Amino acid sequence: MEARRFVDEPRKTGPDHLSGLAMSLHVGSDCVLCLPDEERVIWRNDFARVISVCDETYPIFCRVITNQHWVEFSDLSSTDRVQIMHVVYVVERTLRTLLNPTKVNIASFGNVVPHVHWHVIPRFERDPHYPNPVWGARTEGQPVLPPAGFWEQFRASIKEQLAA
Repeated sequence: MEARRFVDEPRKTGPDHLSGLAMSLHVGSDCVLCLPDEERVIWRNDFARVISVCDETYPIFCRVITNQHWVEFSDLSSTDRVQIMHVVYVVERTLRTLLNPTKVNIASFGNVVPHVHWHVIPRFERDPHYPNPVWGARTEGQPVLPPAGFWEQFRASIKEQLAA
């Protein structure tokens, strides 16, 4: 497996970036978000995509991912930062509208996969870890399955809201 190599690449967006450079993975690297084996894409445009993570423990877990490889949120132009956060907002709001979860967790780590992305996870009092973090101590809860027709409704709603 090829080692990850970071290279400076000229910015392709926005003049407001402090350095005018962004850290990006070398093309052909092993970034699993740049070159996924398989993904269940819910919505996509030229800039970003929303996927279902298809996690057995959290079957409604979504991820919002930039299509271009960026390592840090601050590498994005101000326009791109607003755009990606709007997608995260629409996903969170749609999950709340369709599912009425107890809470929605939104997280961006990037320690294991250094590619700008957000985890958007609806949480329920009856889920496997509630009220602990999804990576915390397990409780007696069980996976909360989406209701019939959820993914079709979710996809249609996301598409409508992000059409502009």
